[in-house]
Amino acid sequence: MPKFLIEREIPGAGSLTPLELQSISQTSCSVLRSMGPEIQWVQSYVTDDKIYCIYIAPDEATVRKHAEQGGFPANSVSRVRTVIDPTTAD
Repeated sequence: MPKFLIEREIPGAGSLTPLELQSISQTSCSVLRSMGPEIQWVQSYVTDDKIYCIYIAPDEATVRKHAEQGGFPANSVSRVRTVIDPTTAD
């Protein structure tokens, strides 16, 4: 199943409180449950003004549907073609 990197522009994201992040996470999980097992949230990274999320989904349209139903942005959705790390150099 393809992996996607989603860039969400959320001004002040790095200043969100733990309670606000919990609420966002709960909304996302609720939408995911309603969409079924074909889409999975793997992990997200919060920076000052953006949240970068990794999702597993059959296609970009499914990722965008999740964002629309959850009420949060998906400013950029990119399919991950491969993953590299320091061991790739060996």
